[in-house]
Parts: sequence; structure tokens; C-alpha cells
Amino acid sequence: MDILLEHRDYLVINKAAGIGMHQEGEQSGLVRQLGETLGEALYPVHRLDKITTGVLLLARNPDANRELSRQFAERSTRKWYLALSDKKPNKKQGLIKGDMEKARGGSWKLCRTQHNPAITRFHSGLLGEGLRGFLLQPQTGKTHQLRVALKSQGSPILGDSRYGGSAADRGYLHAWQLSFSYQGEQITVRAPLSEGEQFISHAAELESWATSLMAVTKVD
Repeated sequence: MDILLEHRDYLVINKAAGIGMHQEGEQSGLVRQLGETLGEALYPVHRLDKITTGVLLLARNPDANRELSRQFAERSTRKWYLALSDKKPNKKQGLIKGDMEKARGGSWKLCRTQHNPAITRFHSGLLGEGLRGFLLQPQTGKTHQLRVALKSQGSPILGDSRYGGSAADRGYLHAWQLSFSYQGEQITVRAPLSEGEQFISHAAELESWATSLMAVTKVD
């Protein structure tokens, strides 16, 4: 697992696809595997789905874990994801907001109610070859939030079979950039698009589009 930033109190890694955060049956989870490799206890400040790659923040001691976890709980961190779909969304950009309820087989569904809603802001753009890129900014941290959000727009993530995505070599969801603060310093980390045929071949175009969009629209 690629370490993007190393601090005495935390690590930021580029998570690989296909590995869960914690043990599943006989398979050790990411936190345990990395902790054993480094010879230390690690604390997951947040989580990424098994299919998702990208920026993952891990604390190296309980004090750092409390401080960094507090920021996620208070929604003071800023997270941006990149995704691909081969289906046109119902709208090009906007806000996806609604309560999420459990569905069959471990899936989730988006509801019209707004009691404790999942909130996602998104922009989309055509990449060519029938592919569409998405810049996603979750404002909450619900289970499967981004995957369900794109399904609700008629654009399930490429490779995300659980939510109706077309078959592919991986689920094309990537935690691209994370901004947080620690001990008075503002930190921003980006994870390169280094896994998956479509991400690798469209990396320069997708990242350039997303960077320009963030600057023009002042996405924050």
C-alpha cells in the first residue's frame, strides 16, 4: 500500500481496491495488514468501501485518533472523489440529498425523506468513449453513500455490480483528495489514479478536468 504522507501521529495511504478495512472471514483487513507490516497499532479515522481506492487517513496513537476523528464527526474535513460511469446522469450537476435505508443483501437505497439525509454535491463531464467522469463531494459519511447517489441519477459506477454498474476490471470510485487540519496546520493530500485500466488511461484528462472545475466553481 502506497504511503502518501507520513507523520509521527498519522499516515495517509493510497488504499488499493479489493481489500476491506477489517477482517472478513479468513482474510485480514487493511488496518491489521498495514499495522503488522509497520509493527505498530493503527487507528482508522474514517473508512473506504472495499471497491474504493484512494486517500485513507490512519492515526498512529489514541490522541491523534480522537482529534482527527472529531473533525470527521464535525464535518470540518473536505473530501473529493472521482468516479466513472458509462451511463448518462439525469442531470449534469447538483445536490443529491435524501435519507438512506437498508435494502436487500447488504445494499442501501436513497429515499425522498430528509430526516437524517445523505448529502452529496456532484459535477459530471463527458470523457469520450461513452465514459463520463464525476467529481463528488460528500458532505456526510453514510455507508455506500456515493455509490447509491450515482445510482439514483441513473449513472451507477462502472464496475459496481451491487448497484447495477456495467462489468469492469474494478469499481471505478476513487478518494482523490482529502483536506484536514492537525496542530494548526492545514493539510491537503491527493492520491494518484494508479489502479484500473480506465482510470490509468484517463488519469491526466480526468484530473485536469476536476482541478479546473474546482478552481472555477470554487468547490469547497
